[in-house]
Amino acid sequence: MSRRARAAIAAAGILVAGLLVHGLVGGFVGGFAGDALYAALIYTLIVVLAPRSRIVVVAIVATVFCAAIELLQLTPLPAALSRSVPGASLVVGSTFQWIDLVAYAVGIAIVAAVDAWVSGAAAGSSRGGSTTPSAGEPEPHPPAGTPSR
Repeated sequence: MSRRARAAIAAAGILVAGLLVHGLVGGFVGGFAGDALYAALIYTLIVVLAPRSRIVVVAIVATVFCAAIELLQLTPLPAALSRSVPGASLVVGSTFQWIDLVAYAVGIAIVAAVDAWVSGAAAGSSRGGSTTPSAGEPEPHPPAGTPSR
C-alpha cells in the first residue's frame, strides 16, 4: 500500500477519533488530546498532498501550520469566524493557549514516529539490514594462482 493511501486512511481514523474526543471527553485531557489529534490530522493531510516528502519536512510544515493557527487566535479573527461559521471553531479555535502548542508537538511527534516506523516496515528495512539476497556474503576471490590486475 502506498504512503498516500496509508495517510488517507490514517487521516479518516484521526478525524473520527478527534470528533469523538471533542464530543465525549471534556476538560484538560479532552482538549489536549483533541489538539494533538488535530495536529496529527494536519500531518497526514500533508502526506496525502505530498507523499514523497521527507518525514522531517512534513513534521516541520505541520508544526508551523498549527502554530500559525494558534498564533492567529491572538487576533479577533478566529473568534469572529467561530461565531458566524458553524464548525469553524473546530478548525481555527477561538482563544490562544500556549499548552495547545505542546499538544501539537506531541501529536506531530507521535504520528511522525508511526510514519517512520510504517514506512520502514513497508520498505522491508525495519531491522536496518540490507534487503538484497547476497547481502553480507563475501566478495568472490579469484582462484589461487590467477594473477590479479
